[in-house]
This record gives sequence, structure tokens and C-alpha cells, in this order.
Amino acid sequence: MRKFIPGNLIVILTGFILFLHSCSLGSCFEETESLVKATFYNMETGKTLAPDSLTVYGLDNDTTKIYNKTAKLLKAKFPLNAADTSCIFIIRINGITDTMKFSYNSYPHLLSKECGYTFYYTLDTDSHTTNEIDSISITKNAITTYDEENIRIFY
Repeated sequence: MRKFIPGNLIVILTGFILFLHSCSLGSCFEETESLVKATFYNMETGKTLAPDSLTVYGLDNDTTKIYNKTAKLLKAKFPLNAADTSCIFIIRINGITDTMKFSYNSYPHLLSKECGYTFYYTLDTDSHTTNEIDSISITKNAITTYDEENIRIFY
């Protein structure tokens, strides 16, 4: 005598097997935001020097501060806007205010199937005031999710 397996059970088992094979085992553990990474340097010695106090916010956006009187921060990260081609930041180093403007191009970049897309940037130019900042040099113009220095701020 032949055993009979109901059709509904076959459909359910097939669906379950397909469901298990369609799921990804991994989650996104990668950095997903591309930021301009800046390191602070002493303009006289050329060596790294963390400011006593650092405040940073976007122009016309002083209510949302990226850094607010942060002490002894050697490396700062500045977010860029993928919908625009430039960003202006107000930066206060040791109580003295300057402005920095970054001009850039953005393009989408696939991180992975789990993490999806992010925007990478190519930094074209920078300009700044010289109240406390002496100079800014671009060390790497490719702004990615990697932890690499992009600019040096000499003050």
C-alpha cells in the first residue's frame, strides 16, 4: 500500500525550505556613513595637537551641533550632504570661530547586500577663514567609510 502525502504539506515544506535559503545569515556590521575625517595639527611644530575645546555645526544650523565644547579631540568627523555639492561648517577652536567650506561630488556605492548603498564623495576644494585656522591641507580626497585621514587642520 502506498503512503499519501497531502498536497498542502508539500507546499508548506517547499515554502519553508525556500524561505531558509533566501535569508541572509549576516547582518550589517560595516560602517555605513562616509565622513570627512580631520586631524588637528600645531601650525608651528607640524605635530598633532588636540584643541582644548572644539565646537562644530553647519551654517544656519547652530541648534544641532556636531561637537559642542568637546575637549581634547584629536580627530573630528564632518558629515557631507549627498544632495548638495558643498557644505559650510562653523568651527570654534579654543573659543575662536572660523568657517570651512568643502566642495565635493557624490556618488552611490554598494557596501554589501546586507548594508545596502551609501554615498562616497570626491573632495574637490576647501576654503576657510583664518582667525584660528592657519591652513587646511587635503591628504586624501576620496571620502569613504574607511577610517582614513582626509584633511589636516593646522591651527
